[in-house]
Amino acid sequence: MLVATDIWKCYHRREILKGVNLTISSGECVGIIGGNGCGKTTLLSILAGALKADRGNICLEEGNSKNFSVNSSVYKKTVAYVPQENPLIEELTVRDNLLLWYGGNKKAMEQDLNNGAAAFLGIKPMLKMTVEKLSGGMKKRLSIASALSNHSSILILDEPGAALDMECKADIRSYLKEYMRAGGAAILTSHEMMELSVCTNLYVLKEGKLILVEKEASEEELITYFQQKSPSVLTS
Repeated sequence: MLVATDIWKCYHRREILKGVNLTISSGECVGIIGGNGCGKTTLLSILAGALKADRGNICLEEGNSKNFSVNSSVYKKTVAYVPQENPLIEELTVRDNLLLWYGGNKKAMEQDLNNGAAAFLGIKPMLKMTVEKLSGGMKKRLSIASALSNHSSILILDEPGAALDMECKADIRSYLKEYMRAGGAAILTSHEMMELSVCTNLYVLKEGKLILVEKEASEEELITYFQQKSPSVLTS
């Protein structure tokens, strides 16, 4: 279980996050929506440990009340992060990029190429290609497979389907469903209703806070949430 409590972040005296609280458990997928510039990427970066919050606490809670902070090695191995911009080295081949993420462990990489996330995402046919020659969809698949090289149980994705074709978006949704069935937990931001359909909980990030909304809300209702000072159709 990942638990974020009272997360605050300020940029140039502007408060972006104002006491965000979020809990996610095994088998769940949390979707976060909001207007451009509302702080979604900032929040995901903080949850992934890539950015430090000004205030608040983020930890993993396991059995027997064991807590692992965002700075611990356990947290870093448990949480995988796929940012909007791919974290790959363009001039290297797909195989060499993967090897870097796997720390040179060829055996573990080959196992995943045959049976793991890399296999599900269709990485094997592109191993000899350099990243710079890959399509946007292929890069996104590789980014996800690379991030999961530690077999992390929590996956954080920042707009995973942005600018991808329909087939690739469908494949990523299929993988997320399989990931959740296997006990993984996911957190994603998106502007696309089909992508949000895989989520078990849906939040609007507005005025620095997360507001839980109806998962079945229509696109028109979600747009209304952005426009209202205090969304009227909320769940507790």
